Amino acid sequence: MKIDPVLYKKYSKEKIKQAIKILSYHYADPLPKTESDTKPVMYIFRHGQSIDNKNFVFSGWRTAPITKEGKKQAEVLINKLADKKIGMLISSPQVRAIETMEIAISGNAKAKNLKIEHDSRIKERSYGILQGKSKLEFYLEDPEKLQKIRRSFREKIEKGETIEDVCKRVANFCDEIIPLMKSKNINVAISSHGNTIRGFRRYFENLSEEKTATIETPLGQDYAAYVID
Repeated sequence: MKIDPVLYKKYSKEKIKQAIKILSYHYADPLPKTESDTKPVMYIFRHGQSIDNKNFVFSGWRTAPITKEGKKQAEVLINKLADKKIGMLISSPQVRAIETMEIAISGNAKAKNLKIEHDSRIKERSYGILQGKSKLEFYLEDPEKLQKIRRSFREKIEKGETIEDVCKRVANFCDEIIPLMKSKNINVAISSHGNTIRGFRRYFENLSEEKTATIETPLGQDYAAYVID
């Protein structure tokens, strides 16, 4: 990304470098995997790097396609999902999630021909008035406030959502899709976003509010898997 020269007049190169490191998703928590040959399994993954990720922009509900790096991250999923018996594909309706699903499932002989269903309940968190604004600049101005906005379970953004709001709509989605998976005994692949994956993990793992808000998910590259009992 190109750094606004104005920032170098206000902040040191070292501070900017540190901010970029913190905002670059260099660390991600391991994704849980439980799988079964007899019971339905839900496979969930995050989209690859988007143009907004690359530029450290609050993306939320913006249209932000994946980058070349994002495509490479999605390609890592191809071999990991190639042999999975998947009977349904569901994506967030946002382009970065759809593009990732198309790539990730392309090596699965049967699943790649399935229609990708869209569900707005697994969209990214709305960042309201912050959408389109620079996370990097925000961090440099007030890192504690940015941390509170991004990693607090109940922190409300004007005209946007809390992480709690996202978890509620993800739970609603799960309550609907799980009976379908059981009745048809099918595995489902889901392409989603960092904050909605917090919702899935809270739903299946009963995470605390604090843990839900602070876990990190890799861009593309890996998946979580949950057996539906």
